[in-house]
This record gives sequence, structure tokens and C-alpha cells, in this order.
Amino acid sequence: MRFAHVTPHGAAEPRLAVIRGDEALLVEQLFPGAPRFLEELIAGGDPLLDKVRDASAADAGPWHPISGLAFASALLAPPVILAIGLNYAAHSSELGLKTDSTPTVFVLWPNSLAGHDATTTWPRSLSESVDYEAELGVIIGRPAKDVEPENALDHVWGYTVVNDITARDIQYSEAQWSRCKSFDGFTPTGPYVVTADEIADPQDLHIWTVLDGHTLQDATTGQMVRPVATLISHLSKSATLLPGTLISTGSPGGAGYSRDPQVFLRDRSTVTVGIDGIGELTTHCRIVD
Repeated sequence: MRFAHVTPHGAAEPRLAVIRGDEALLVEQLFPGAPRFLEELIAGGDPLLDKVRDASAADAGPWHPISGLAFASALLAPPVILAIGLNYAAHSSELGLKTDSTPTVFVLWPNSLAGHDATTTWPRSLSESVDYEAELGVIIGRPAKDVEPENALDHVWGYTVVNDITARDIQYSEAQWSRCKSFDGFTPTGPYVVTADEIADPQDLHIWTVLDGHTLQDATTGQMVRPVATLISHLSKSATLLPGTLISTGSPGGAGYSRDPQVFLRDRSTVTVGIDGIGELTTHCRIVD
């Protein structure tokens, strides 16, 4: 199934919707007590997902054209956003950084979450070297603690698209990477979450970035240094991964920082990152003085 957080015209806050083609059905209209947000649906486990699947198949409630809806972040309040750095050899090399023997892990701040087709704004005084990074987002469905790689994908609820926007000048001036990637709106996600049963192999997905009409990243998730199952297993050794946890699994080569001349997000740039089978996530950029 495919889900999104959308804000219907005139509504005060986003609501969870089932997506079918170019239409959306608000989940809360399906039956009494239906989940309003993705986090509630995940918490309800397989029985609640099955109930939503059956009710939506019966066409209970009106379907709305997607064109008339605004999207919010794929997850509104994940318990944590874990990001993996240097997980594609080409990206590590182009940044002049070494891929370590264990994954590079950092946390993104929740204020950085943004939805599809939103505008992300940052002050010129803080950075003029803001970069894009297309990434596969993994959403945990069942608590994962000390899981082995061969069982790790059983704990995945679904997948989404992430743009891990980064202020490169700050990244190279500080030892920790959280701040340079956690400006307001620097973690767009979505527009859709696809349930795990729709993705046969998370290591066989085309991933790409188009900035102002130019394709700058074009790769496959099969190029990850450590696949999704390995990452989940590694992270679960030190802490329980709670339902709703979002893991951003790293970006392939083609970042703007490494290009000659360098290519950064400019005032009024439009950047779209996408993963085949999941969706295309667009962000509009504004730089303020």
C-alpha cells in the first residue's frame, strides 16, 4: 500500500491518506477510530494495517484528487531520525572522506522534517554551500533489538524518499554532522510511504536527483557499502529501534560539492530526488539575506 500525510483544503493540520494513482482517501474516514497519522497506523501493527487495507478496497469514503492537496512529511513525529553517512563508496570518495569499518551514524533534528513541494529557506549568512543528497528512507515497524541481518527486514514497515540537505561549509568546520543537516526544512521526506511488501528488494532500486532540470545523481541502492539489513542489525545492537524510527541510509555519488565547478542549491532552485517504485520528492529553495 501507499500512504501520505496530506492537508485537505481548509484543514488545520495534515492527516494520513491512502494513495491510489492520482487520488487520496483520508484514512480517518474509513471507520470509527481509524488512525489519523502514520505513527498511529504503525503502532497498530498488522491487524490495523489489514483493516485499513480492507476498508480502502471497499471504497469507503470519498477519494480526493492529489492535485488539490498539500503534502506534509512522510512521518510527522518519529521517535528518532537516524542518518548514515558515507554509505556509498563513490560519495565517500568525492567528499574526500574515508568509509570507516563501521557505519557513520548521526541524528537529524525533528525540526528539519519537511514535506513534498514545500519551500526550504535558509539565511545566506549561515551557508552558501548547501547541497542535495538523495537517500532511501527506511521506517521501522516492529521493535528491533539485537537482530541479525537475515531477519532485519522483517522489522521494516515501509520505505520513503529522503533529501538529506547539507550545509557543506558547516559540515567541514564541525566534528559532528547533525547541525549542518538539521536546519529547518533540511530533511524533506515523502511524498509517499510504501509498505515493505511492495518493495521486493531494497537493494535493487534506482535512485536519482534532478536539480533545475539537470540530472546530477543517477545510481542504484545496490551500490550501498552496507545494505539496509546490515544497517538495521548494526543499529539494533546498541539500542532498540522503536516503531516509527526513520533511517536515512546514505547518498550515492554526484553531490554538488564534488563537482567542478561546484553546484549548490541556489535561491529559487528546485530539486527533485526520487526512487523508482516509491516516488519523487520536490523541494523549492529560497535564500534570505
